[in-house]
Amino acid sequence: MLRLMHTADWQIGKLFGQFEPDQAALLADARFRAVERLAALAGEQALDLVVVAGDVFDAQGVADRTIHRLFNALAGFSGRWVVLPGNHDAALAESVWTRAARLQAIPGNVSLCLAPEPLLLEALGVAILPAPLTQRNTFNDLSEWFASAVTPPGMLRIGLAHGSVQGILADSIDSPNPIAAGRAEQAGLDYLALGDWHGTRQVDARTWYSGTPESDRFRANQSGQALLVELAAARALPVVTPLSVGRHRWRSDALVLQVNSDVDLALHRIGEFSPDDVVHLSVSGQTDLAGHRRLREAIGQAEGRVLALLADFSALRLEMTADDIDALRADGYLGEVIDELRARQQGSGAEVAREALTLLAGILDQRQRKGAREIDAGTPAVSTESSASAADATPDGAS
Repeated sequence: MLRLMHTADWQIGKLFGQFEPDQAALLADARFRAVERLAALAGEQALDLVVVAGDVFDAQGVADRTIHRLFNALAGFSGRWVVLPGNHDAALAESVWTRAARLQAIPGNVSLCLAPEPLLLEALGVAILPAPLTQRNTFNDLSEWFASAVTPPGMLRIGLAHGSVQGILADSIDSPNPIAAGRAEQAGLDYLALGDWHGTRQVDARTWYSGTPESDRFRANQSGQALLVELAAARALPVVTPLSVGRHRWRSDALVLQVNSDVDLALHRIGEFSPDDVVHLSVSGQTDLAGHRRLREAIGQAEGRVLALLADFSALRLEMTADDIDALRADGYLGEVIDELRARQQGSGAEVAREALTLLAGILDQRQRKGAREIDAGTPAVSTESSASAADATPDGAS
């Protein structure tokens, strides 16, 4: 019985540029932590082997420190690691792999498959047939040579490739690198370990994508896992068991506001976000100034609670009531600006008008609330006449 772990798409060094710098740093660090959990899990399970089907690194130009840290993260498993270059870390003449070798960062129990030739692990009775990418994109099937590869009799044949199984993932995979459907059976493989699709997916009885061990996209594709693969003997069907590895849940929530009670429901949903969540929140519909204020405050609190949060208000319309306008004391010119911005929320410049109205209303609202606090504290309140300068906060062309 051979027991191995199949994993891929670690994407070490990913930048997460859509997030704030502090959030991006936490997300990048989470990828190292996931590798540490993989190593610990392989050690606890007393596995024979770990195969990594490409994209260990997210880019060739990662820092030397990142290279050292990645290989140090493997220390929890002293067995054999077999690593394949993918499209993000292809085996170029000068690559992250040649740099790692010069840095003497690669442990002795790590085998890099930099060429399309069998790797014989005689002590385990395993022949690894790798299809390393030597450039980011190729339109040839690099796994084609598996069928003609000669391996010692009785050895398990395990293929290792990174790309798109034709007819299954060709339109949605990360790169065009093709892999023929039915390759495992055609090449007499006992198991074919694939990378590039970031979710766990079975292709056929002997072929699987493991997915990334730590989710990195807002997509429901069974990510955050590795695969435990058990092979009883040559040509026996593998027994494959998904293993939960990822810590962070990437969730995409859409809130639609139409009536006042929808704001309460939205606040409840936001309150359910947990510290391990990475959230993309889109808000659409309409709300008054009070509802908008409550929503912003709840999201501000959630940003301090979750790992990362992206909020999109571009489809939310601010419908100010007569009471809202009275409370802002926006008479004269300011009142005219507010009326025009409210009307423009329906036109071609709706998003700019919406942002300008939200900004202006927020400034005026903050001034009024500050004045109320100063009165309560016994200090002179700021004259509301000075609020006219808030009109300057509207974007160019918005009024």
